[in-house]
Order: sequence, then structure tokens, then C-alpha cells
Amino acid sequence: MLDLKRQYETIKADIDAAVARVLTSQHFIGGPELDAFERESAEYLGVGASVGCASGTDALWLALQACGVGPETSVITTPFSFFATASSIVRCGATPIFADIDPATLNLDPAKVETALKRGHRQNIRAVMPVHLYGQCADMDRFPQLAHEYKFVIVEDAAQAFGGAWKGRKAGALGKAGGFSFYPTKNLSAAGDAGCVTTDDEDFAAQLRRLRNHGSDRRYFHSEIGCNSRLDAMQAAILRVKLRHVDDWNQHRRLLACRYHGLFTAAGLVQSQAQTVTRQAPIALPASLTAAHHIYHQFVVRAMNRDELRKFLTEQQIGTEIYYPLPLHLQECFAYLGYKAGDLPESERAATEVLALPMFPELREDEQQRVVAAIAEFYCGFEGARLHRPLKKSD
Repeated sequence: MLDLKRQYETIKADIDAAVARVLTSQHFIGGPELDAFERESAEYLGVGASVGCASGTDALWLALQACGVGPETSVITTPFSFFATASSIVRCGATPIFADIDPATLNLDPAKVETALKRGHRQNIRAVMPVHLYGQCADMDRFPQLAHEYKFVIVEDAAQAFGGAWKGRKAGALGKAGGFSFYPTKNLSAAGDAGCVTTDDEDFAAQLRRLRNHGSDRRYFHSEIGCNSRLDAMQAAILRVKLRHVDDWNQHRRLLACRYHGLFTAAGLVQSQAQTVTRQAPIALPASLTAAHHIYHQFVVRAMNRDELRKFLTEQQIGTEIYYPLPLHLQECFAYLGYKAGDLPESERAATEVLALPMFPELREDEQQRVVAAIAEFYCGFEGARLHRPLKKSD
């Protein structure tokens, strides 16, 4: 699925120098490395401020907390996401309201959100949290229109979308705030947990800085209750190195996705624009929207007999992952919300079909060919020899 060592070898000297710089300075919390990363990442994303924190999970909590999300308020979001999307809402003391996904993109469906808004006039809906799933922005034309009409704030869960964009504007610059994760598997990754919150509101950024530091902007004086969620200097220094390469890495991911599309088409495993798997086309590829600059944090397909296919690929020593096998509204810890199977059918169907295939910038063409050939063998009963040919530019 992912080989972090390949990337490290290409930037080893710069990473080692950055780590040595921090060790030499002995300045581990805050300081020049954090200041520089916050400044450079804000400039890259086109926002007024980037506030580093300890993880992507904390980034979402900090953003919601600073937006006034709390007890007796609600936040609408998608059930088809990582657990932190919903847990950050509950950590604020608020109630998550789940709306279903668009089956074409697997992102939060604005039409379903509007339906929830119309039903939720007594639920004090403070925010909507779209998730830019797998590296593709949600519909950031429609959500701002709804925000204006229904008077809520948009908090972007951009954990998987550093460098993604909507009509030329970067993820993280499309709402009141955006939360990013720099977990080691992410497109821009640290050497451990790390995250940041982005905003164009300087007063909001100042509150985020207090919240991440026990609610304090002056040592031992606390204006509110916060937490300890600081981004340490070592991670900031490593992220500064990788930030210089992230555009190239994201572009290579896009090229790899294009090649996957060509290989699946050549194998006869997909039908154009189809979002339903069939025996004739057992693989379906989620749509990539024209307005979105997709950076393919994951390359995910819908697959017929997904679990059997995954077992077969594992036997072929091909790594895969399921993001996500159980929608959030059906998780045991959210039973108190009262959702039941069948309430959000598109999310539930996706959970039975999605499969993430190997995707990282250093993935080789022959490795992609082997992945698709193995999938063709599983479905078609042949070894996919016709896939092993040089790809044309049209592929």
C-alpha cells in the first residue's frame, strides 16, 4: 500500500539536516521552526494563518471549539469518514448529525445536507463539516450557498487533502476554518502525529493558539479552558522540508491515478461513469469533478465481491485497505443517536464495496500493472497478460 522508505531516500540529506538543526538548537516546543512552518504553509494554502497542533484529530476539535460549537449545538457531517470527523464534534459536547454521501464522489452530498437543515431547525446547527475525502474537495460551490442561507459556519475536514483545491482555491481556504492531518501516511506527512488549523480570521487564529496551549497566551494566565496540542519543532522542521516537494508528489499521484484508469479500461473491468458494479464491469471508479484538483491521497475503487478480492490480492502480496468498513452512524459508540441500518444507504453501500489500492508517489508502473492484472485474474480467470504493455499517452 505504501513505502515510506522510498520517499525518505530521495530527501534524506535535507531531512537529516533539519532534524540536526533542531537538536543543535535544543528548541523543541514552539520557536523558529514552528513559526517558519506556519508562515510557509499559510502562504502555500493562500490563507491568513496556519496554526500548528498535535494531530489532525485535535485540528478538527480546535476549529470547532473556536467556532462556538458546544453543548446544545449540532454539526452536520458525513458518516463515511475517519472516526475523528465525528468524535471531534462530540468532544465539544455537541451532537453530530449525519447526512448521506453522493454515490459518484463518496463526498458529503449537499442535497442531503439541505434536507437535514430543513429538518433541524430546532437542533441549533452551528456548523457543517464537509470532508474532502481521499484528496478530492467536496462541492464547495453549494456548501457556501447553504451556509449563507442557513447561517452556519463551514469547517473543512481537509485531513486527506493538503494541496487539493476547488476552482483554484486550496482546501483549507474554503470555509471559516480547515483542519489538516500530517500523519505519516498523508500526502504531506510528519514523522509522527501532527496537524494544523487554517483560517483567514486573525482573531480566530489567536484563539486557536490559546486553545492549543491550555487556553493561555501568557504563561500561567488562562482566559479559557484549552488543551495541550502543540506542534513540536522537530515535526515542523521535517514538514518544512517536505512542503517544498508536495506539489511534485501530488502531481505524480495524479499521473498514477490516470494510469490506473487506463489500465482498468484496457482490462475491460470498468464502464465509463458507472457507479454500480456488475458482473460485466466489476470495478467502478469514483468520479473526479472538473472543479476539483484531486490529489489522490488514496486511490479507491468500488469492487464486486470486495472482501474476496481483497483476500486474493493479499495472497498475491498486494496491499489494500478498506476506508471505511462501517459508517460512523452505525458505530456502537454512536448508538445513542438513534440511527439504524438503512438510514443512510449510499454510505452503507460504499462501506461494502470500497477498496483502496497501492498509491504513493514512488509507485512504479510495473507495480500498477501487477495490481490491475491480479484484479483482472480474480474476475476474469486469466493472468491479464495483455495489460503488460507500454502505456500510451492516451492511457
